[in-house]
Amino acid sequence: MPTPPRSPRPRSSSRHPARPPRRGPRPPVPPRRKPRWAMRTVTTLSVVVLASAGIGHAVLSSLGEDITRVDPFRDMKNRPEAGHGMNILLVGTDGRERLGRAEREKYRLGGAPCHCTDTIMIVHISENRDRASVVSLPRDSYAETPPHTDRVSGEQHHGHPLKLNAAYAEGGPRLTVRTVEKMTRVKIDHYLEVDFTSFMKTVDVVGGVQICTDRHLKDSHTGLDLPAGRHTLKGGEALQYVRARYVDGASDLGRMKRQQHFMAALVDRATSSGILLNPMKFRDVTRAVLGSVRADKGFGTGELLDLGRAMRNFSPSSSEFMTVPIARMGYAVKGVGSTLKWDTAKAEQIFDALRRDQPLTLRRSPDAALRVPVDPRQIRVQVENGTPTAGLGRRVDAALAATGFRTTRVPANAAERNVRRTVVAHDPRWDRSAKSLAAALPGSELRAVKGQGPTLKVIAGTDFVKVRKVRAEDPGQGEFGVVRGDEVNCS
Repeated sequence: MPTPPRSPRPRSSSRHPARPPRRGPRPPVPPRRKPRWAMRTVTTLSVVVLASAGIGHAVLSSLGEDITRVDPFRDMKNRPEAGHGMNILLVGTDGRERLGRAEREKYRLGGAPCHCTDTIMIVHISENRDRASVVSLPRDSYAETPPHTDRVSGEQHHGHPLKLNAAYAEGGPRLTVRTVEKMTRVKIDHYLEVDFTSFMKTVDVVGGVQICTDRHLKDSHTGLDLPAGRHTLKGGEALQYVRARYVDGASDLGRMKRQQHFMAALVDRATSSGILLNPMKFRDVTRAVLGSVRADKGFGTGELLDLGRAMRNFSPSSSEFMTVPIARMGYAVKGVGSTLKWDTAKAEQIFDALRRDQPLTLRRSPDAALRVPVDPRQIRVQVENGTPTAGLGRRVDAALAATGFRTTRVPANAAERNVRRTVVAHDPRWDRSAKSLAAALPGSELRAVKGQGPTLKVIAGTDFVKVRKVRAEDPGQGEFGVVRGDEVNCS
């Protein structure tokens, strides 16, 4: 039979003294919060590590399939010797047929596509990936093609003169690359062709690009109507901005200058917004671009990651822009028309710098002259002392004259002698001159005075410290007209 269970023995109080009553459960101790700066640092490092490791490659590995491939280097012989760094021929084509009717009407893209290049640039990425140099080649440049086969008619052509943008219509990407290499003796490593659609998508996916203008920009051909000031341009407006040729008398050269400003702003946007540190965002931007571009077979995921990593080290001052120097405008060629003749000697210096992986110009010191819209030598200035400090008017007058302004050399005392902030008084009709003068007087106040006339007035206040050096921003001035990204962006 099974043994019945035993009854529990009563515990002896002598052997087992009474235990103190149990306390309720202790409240949970909240975890220590890490400092915010530590969390941010860890997060940033994690993203960088992920982006630069296999995660970035995995995210982008499928994007190469979206690229339409061309073979611009097929059967090319006698090419220039390879230099250091990477040279990309960036070509902007029409492609308006890919846009809907409403967009074509809104952004003035009527008519048949020209099947030619609207923009041609050599983009040089330095070997250590810390600098980008962009050289614009005017589409109306006088060029001579090497022997080739017409891609439409199949006709064999000897080398002959044409406008540079016509090389694409005659021989496509291959003839375009061959012609550029012949003219520059710079070996092109990659070819990237962007049309209107990919351009607009790219601008939209980065959230727009900020542009500043000191005057009203209006072009009836593209529909651009941009008041003076600061603007964030989305895809369609950005396309109008970079296509506008009839804003002023500078025509295509002025348009290339605006394109360079836009590229500097786009680099600033991409490098300052965290896009390049976020693999998924970088993927979205890349997909927007690659969905409607054409590139050579060697331009793939590895090159995209290489460019992305390089741009993480970029700042606006890391990029430099210029247009190839022009010796003769309106160079007439029989059967071709009016072309732009390059300055051979100056152009060779520029292309030699690309071949040797050197900056287009020496880096300017922090106290280098600031670029302004109007040459100081064209600005007449009367200086007045708005403080009780004796001799301040003479100091300001002398400093402005030393910077290039046409001062009266006869400073006077202002009606008010308790001015704290320096004032630049000007007739509204000379507002661009006033902005140029105000740039030389950091912290000064612009004050419009109707009927004052062409002479600007500076009323020196107690805040005056010094006059900053300025010079005209005309791209034809200075050393080849090279500008850095931090000289043309809104900051």
